Amino acid sequence: MDQQNQMKSGAQILLDSLKAEGTEYIFGYPGGAVLPLYDALYSYEGVKHILTRHEQGATHAAEGYAKVTGKPGVVLVTSGPGATNAITGIADAMSDSVPMVVITGQVATPGIGKDAFQEADITGITMPITKYNYQVRAVEDLPRIVKEAFHLATTGRKGPVVIDLPKDMSIARTVPEAAKKVHLPNYQPTTQPNQLQLKKVMEALKVAEKPLVLVGAGVIHAQAAKELQTFVERYQLPTLATLLGLGVMPTEHPLFLGMGGMHGSFAANMALTDCDLLINFGSRFDDRLASSPKEFVPNAKVVHVDIDPAEIGKVIETTIPIVADIKQTLQALLAMDDEIEPRQDWLKLNALRKQRHPFNFDRTQTEEIKPQRVIEKIGELTNGEAIVVTDVGQHQMWAAQFYPFHYDHQLVTSGGLGTMGYGIPAAVGAKIGQPDKEVVLFVGDGGFQMTNQELAILNQYNLPIKVVLLNNQSLGMVRQWQESFFEGRRSESTFDEQPDFVQLAQAYRIKGVRLTDPATFEEELTEAFHYQGPMVIEVLVSPTEHVLPMVPAGKANHQMLGVD
Repeated sequence: MDQQNQMKSGAQILLDSLKAEGTEYIFGYPGGAVLPLYDALYSYEGVKHILTRHEQGATHAAEGYAKVTGKPGVVLVTSGPGATNAITGIADAMSDSVPMVVITGQVATPGIGKDAFQEADITGITMPITKYNYQVRAVEDLPRIVKEAFHLATTGRKGPVVIDLPKDMSIARTVPEAAKKVHLPNYQPTTQPNQLQLKKVMEALKVAEKPLVLVGAGVIHAQAAKELQTFVERYQLPTLATLLGLGVMPTEHPLFLGMGGMHGSFAANMALTDCDLLINFGSRFDDRLASSPKEFVPNAKVVHVDIDPAEIGKVIETTIPIVADIKQTLQALLAMDDEIEPRQDWLKLNALRKQRHPFNFDRTQTEEIKPQRVIEKIGELTNGEAIVVTDVGQHQMWAAQFYPFHYDHQLVTSGGLGTMGYGIPAAVGAKIGQPDKEVVLFVGDGGFQMTNQELAILNQYNLPIKVVLLNNQSLGMVRQWQESFFEGRRSESTFDEQPDFVQLAQAYRIKGVRLTDPATFEEELTEAFHYQGPMVIEVLVSPTEHVLPMVPAGKANHQMLGVD
C-alpha cells in the first residue's frame, strides 16, 4: 500500500488512539472547532458518542461513568464557550480524583493568541485544575499525547487531563505511528510501600488500646475494598468512612461506625476523639472531616497511607507516613499475618455508641413527609443494591446517613467541590457505565433546576433512572446554616416561584408523579419504583428539616449539635 493510502487525518488518528485505550463512550457536544472530529465520528465504529445538552453535563456524565466503572471518562467539547462550560466538571474531577480525559477544540494554530472567534486559553485556564494539559501542535504527536494523557489520568492520584486540539490539527494528515511505551521520567508515582514503615504500622497496632481505621475514596480508586474488609475483620478494628469512602464497608457491618465529620455519626466522631491510633487509608483529611485540625484525633498516633505524597502531613501531623498504592499496602500488611488480640472493651464501647445514637429523626411527626424516611424507604425498596447518585445539599447528607450501602463504587456524588447540578448528568453516566444496575438519583429542587435539561437524553438512550426530587422549596443547606448561625435570616435561600416539576418531566416525555400525603407516600413510592422506565418522583418534604448531627465549622468532632 502506498504512503498516500496509509495517511489519516488527525481526527481519525485521535479516534483510533481513544479506541486503543479502551474508550467505550465519549460524552460531548459539537461546535465549529471540532466539526472535523464529529465528521469522523459519523461513521466510526467501536466508540459511541453520548450527546448531552450542555458541556457541563458532559463532564459530570463522564465523572459518573468513571466513578462506577473505574475507567476514565472521556469528554469532547468545542473551543471557547464549549471549553469554558466544561471547567466546573474538570475542577470537580480534580477535587475528587476522578480519571477523565477532556478533549477541547481550539481555533486553528494561526489564530491562537489573536482573539479569534471562540478562542479561549484553555491550557492556561485549566492548569490549576488538571493533572496535566496538552496543546497539540503537530499531528504526528497525537498517538503519544493520547497515550500519555490516559496514563496520567489513571495512575498515581487519578484526575483529569485536557488535550487542546486546534482545528487544523484535526484536519492535517499523516501516516500515523503507533504510540510507544509511555516514558515520563518526571512522573513516577510510588506504588510499593516501604517495608520498614509497614512494620511500624503493625508494631503500633500491637500496642494500641483504641485503634481505628479511616476509609477514604483512595481505597475505592485503588480497587482495594476486599483487602480493606479483610484487614479490619482480621484485627477487629472499628472503621469509619468519609463521604466518598462510603460503600467500602457495608453500612450494616458490625465494625462499621458510619460516616465521620460534619454530618457524621455520633459513634464515628467520638471514636475519632478517643482513639489512640488512627490508620487512614486514602482520605486527605479535608475540612468536612477535620474541621478543627488542632483538635482532631487529639490522643492518637496517625498512620496515613496515600498515593499522593503532597497529602501526607498537609493537614494532620503524621506519625507513620506511607506513600504507596493502597491495594499493595493492604496486601503487604495482610501478608505479615501478625497475631494481635482484639481490644474487646474498645469494641464494646463503639458498638454501644452505635446502638444508642444511630442516625435518626422525629418519627412521631405525621403532618409532613420526612426526607430521611423517603431515603430509608428507597433503601428498603432497592435492598440497598442500587447505585446511588446525589446532587449537593441536604439530600446528599441524608442519603449518606440513611441509605444502606453494600459495596464500593456505589455512591456517586460531588465531594470536594460540592457542585450543585452534578446529579442528573452524573446519573446518566452511571447508568451508561453500569446498565444492569438500578440507578437512583436524589436531587433537591435547587440543583435540579441547574442541569435538568439532561433529562432530555433519558429516553434517547433508554436510561430508566429513578429521579427522586426532594422538594423543600429552598436551598436547604444554605437555609439550615442561615437558621443555625445567622439568626434565622433566610436571605435569598427560599423559592417563591417554582416550575411544575411533574409537567416539566412530562415535557421531556418522562413519567412524573408528585407525592404530598404523609399517610400514603410510602405506598405511592413503592408503586413508582415498580415502573420500568425513567421517572421523576417529586416528593414535597418538610421545609424546615435540618441535617443532624452537625459539627459546626471550626469545632472539634465531639462538639456535635443535635445528638440525642
